[in-house]
Amino acid sequence: MTTQHVLQGRILSGNGWLDGTITLGADGRIAAIDGRLASGRAVERYILPGFIDLHVHGGGGVDIMEGGRAAEAVARLHARHGTTAMLATTMTAPMDEIESVLAALGPCCRQRTPGTARLLGVHLEGPYINPGKLGAQPDDACRAVLSQIEKLGELAPIVLLTLAPEIPGHMEIIRALSDAGIRVQIGHTLGSYEDGVQALEQGAAGFTHLFNAMSGLHHREPGMVGAALAHAEYAELIPDLLHVHPGAIRTALRAIPRLYCVTDSTAAAGMPDGEYKLGSHAVTKCMGGVRLADGTLAGSTLTMDQALRNLLAIGLPLAEASHRLSLYPADYLGHADRGRLETGAWADVLVLDPALNLLDVYLEGEHLVVSDV
Repeated sequence: MTTQHVLQGRILSGNGWLDGTITLGADGRIAAIDGRLASGRAVERYILPGFIDLHVHGGGGVDIMEGGRAAEAVARLHARHGTTAMLATTMTAPMDEIESVLAALGPCCRQRTPGTARLLGVHLEGPYINPGKLGAQPDDACRAVLSQIEKLGELAPIVLLTLAPEIPGHMEIIRALSDAGIRVQIGHTLGSYEDGVQALEQGAAGFTHLFNAMSGLHHREPGMVGAALAHAEYAELIPDLLHVHPGAIRTALRAIPRLYCVTDSTAAAGMPDGEYKLGSHAVTKCMGGVRLADGTLAGSTLTMDQALRNLLAIGLPLAEASHRLSLYPADYLGHADRGRLETGAWADVLVLDPALNLLDVYLEGEHLVVSDV
């Protein structure tokens, strides 16, 4: 049982900006929001919903694929940067290794450890991808088999699954996966525009790190990027300003109504420059990014609080930036009680100063002081 808290500031409520107070109940839910429409006076602190990151490989020097209790260490690091809920994201690997990792993730998804972000489940990014578009994924891609995915889902809840729809047999299982409650995302793909449109018609719901590791846009061959820009309601994008140029981000924002942002963060997030693991790969953090030995971008060092500041830097209003880091990913997964500040919703709440530096995080009502990050 948590303690009741009353916070005061400029609150991003479901009815817009309010100046007032928000009461976090002892049950971990928002008990009340009281205030009046925000005035033009100076802001001492902003109060936003906690970030929801649907693509997290690591952080704090730890990689999800290390198994054991690695996910807790990753969730602890990201909680200190405002992520209150997340998906543990796997890498392409031999199937016995994936099974071992999911077996370790299952208990972490069922029980939240104090001081950590809530694990909403697993994003299975590999191994059902195109071996010709691995990006930074290890070379262990294989075809998806429905019975195998069902077996993996018994170990830990698979919430998102990335696949390349052009691989033989993949188009046919998208509907079954979607009907089973799994969000299918198109990614690590050499598929055509037509493949993307067909996959969406079959029930695919989004695109994994839009623009990255997929066939690009050309005016005579629109590619998978063209399918996303023309037809997608949702897609994820990495706003570290390395993976995607700000101009391309603005293009996607105009085209995809509920584009949301992820970190695709690695063990190097929150750590100094040096060598780290990304699945079976050795990666190097330097100059603000993470790369393989050949220079390929390999995930990111991004945290969601920096993603917020990056979105504002390219011109988004604060409310819209917040929606793309909290509300839209919550809605994408069907969580009507997360990603928003409303009475009865989970008390996942951030307090920020006027420069948008985090001061406090509340994780289902649990107070985490982060002003020393």
